[in-house]
This record gives sequence, C-alpha cells and structure tokens, in this order.
Amino acid sequence: MIDKDPQWRVYGAGITITGPTLRVMEQLGVLDAVLAEGWTADGILACDAAGNVVSEIDTSHASGGIPGAGGIMRPTLHKMLQAQVHKANVKVVLGIAVAQLSGQDVTFDDGSKGTFDLIVGADGIFSDMRAKVFDEVPAPRYVGQLCWRLMCDRHPQIDRRTYFLGGPVKLGMNPVAPDKMYMFLLEPSAEMEIIPDDVLAGRLSGLMEGFGGAVADVRSAISAESSIVVRPLETIFVPDRWHRGKVLLIGDAAHATTPQLASGAGMAMEDGVVLGEVIATNDTLAEALDAFMARRLSRCSLVVDKSLELGRLERAGTGPVEQIKVVEEALATLNGPY
Repeated sequence: MIDKDPQWRVYGAGITITGPTLRVMEQLGVLDAVLAEGWTADGILACDAAGNVVSEIDTSHASGGIPGAGGIMRPTLHKMLQAQVHKANVKVVLGIAVAQLSGQDVTFDDGSKGTFDLIVGADGIFSDMRAKVFDEVPAPRYVGQLCWRLMCDRHPQIDRRTYFLGGPVKLGMNPVAPDKMYMFLLEPSAEMEIIPDDVLAGRLSGLMEGFGGAVADVRSAISAESSIVVRPLETIFVPDRWHRGKVLLIGDAAHATTPQLASGAGMAMEDGVVLGEVIATNDTLAEALDAFMARRLSRCSLVVDKSLELGRLERAGTGPVEQIKVVEEALATLNGPY
C-alpha cells in the first residue's frame, strides 16, 4: 500500500455515517471504536426552516443491532483505519506515487519498481491512476453547489442526523462526538468560487439568516475564529467497467458522489470489502473483477444518481416532502446486501 503523503494525513472535519456504512465498519473491525469515539443514533429528523420536525426517517432496520446513522471526526476515523492496516501487517510505503504503468509493471516516482498481479487505484476524485489508465474519461464535473461545513459544540437539541428543509438553502447538523457536531450548508452557485478565509464567517452567517431553532442559536455563535471550510461539489462516474488491464479503480476514483446521501466513504469501504471477497472466492482475476462489477456498479450508480437528484431538487427550492421521499427510497435500497 502506498500513499503520496509522507505523513499519511487526512483533512476535513466531521463525517456523517449511514446505517449501511456502520454495517461495513463492523466487517472492517472498527465498529466498536466508532461507537466509542463517535456518535450514533437511530432515525433522521427532517425539520422546516423554523426548526419544527416535519418528518422522521426510520433507519432502525439497517442491520440487526447496528444503529441507523451516526457521525465521527474524519481524523479519528482515519487513525482507526490506519491501526487496522498495521494490525493486518500490510506493508505501507509513504511519500511515493506511481510515475509510470506498463501492464503489471509499475515505476514509482522515487525510481523504485515493482510487478503486481493487481493494481488498485483508491486515490480519490482527482485520481492520478484514472488519468493514467482511463484518459478518455472527462474530468470531475461541478454540480452547481458549494458545500459549507462548520465544526462547533453540539447543540443540546441535535441528538441525531437532522435536516432543515424548505429554507433559502439546505442545511443539516450531525453529532460527531458527545460534545461536538458539524453543520453543512449547500449553497446554489452557478460558478465555482474561491472564498477568502476572512469573509467565511460573515458569508456563512448571512446564508443561515431566516432559519430558527437550533440553526439560529448556532448562527449567533459564529465568529472569525469558527472552524469553517467551503468546497465546490463535484462528481464523476466511470461508466461500465472500472478496470482495465491489471488496474482497478475503487472509491471516489471510480464513483465520486456529492454528499446528499452521506454515502461516499461508505461506498468506498464496501468496494474494499467486496474486492477482498471476490478475489477469495473466484479462480481467476478476470472472474473476480467481473464479479466485483456485478455487485458494485448498480449500487454505486444509485448513490451518485440519487445524490445528484437531491441536488437538483435543492437548487430548485423543492419542498421537504419530495426530498425526503428520495432519501427514503435510496436508503431502503442501500440497507440491502452489498
């Protein structure tokens, strides 16, 4: 396993976890740690802009005994997954990247070389591996929304994943620890923007204007010292097959979604588990990769398509009922086998 970051870091704030993702975390051996250090709860609340609950999405059927939703800090989860890699005695080489590919032969950018039966590119939405092997696939596409994220103390009313719908923008909050939560806000924007740090607090506060309840309380506490990040939302989906020759793309390298269903990390984890299963149960690599695509293509396509559909509804100002219906239908499918 290689990573071009010599310190093997992860950036970002909180991450929302669905029931299906908690299920795959159990297979990966990190569920107990996530339950101990993150936050989990059944049910997703949908509120109006004033903070009144208009619907509760049932998540209790996700899997026997596993909570239906949750959240955790990204660096915390990253450390858990790193520990599992080391526990499995995987050789990890940091600070290098793939410079050249030729069949099974790889030349790394430090001059070292290797020959491999399978080369897996799990290097994100701006994947270098995808650019090398699938150069005909267009670059990631901007979808017309900016995603704002705010880390803050957990509001006492926020004890589970909570959406605020029907206001001027879509907004949500999710606990990531007993005392911490993160808020996301999706701002329609025809163009991608680079927003200077010194105006983040004021602009986010302005976007939250018009909301009541917990949102109004969180807004009143925003200051220049608040932890705020904003990123344009982009997506990509490699059609038909994610493998060519001895190279396979997984995770965001193959199917980067927008965050409306909070399933990007979950789909990537599922990819890894399923890849291990099909290699262990098929006689040839070709058969294993065919089995992998049979299990992953439609499921990951659903996540990307439904997330983009929700984004279109949000930009159009569609009411809560139609948005909630899309979420419920998608989660009902994702709670099935992967």
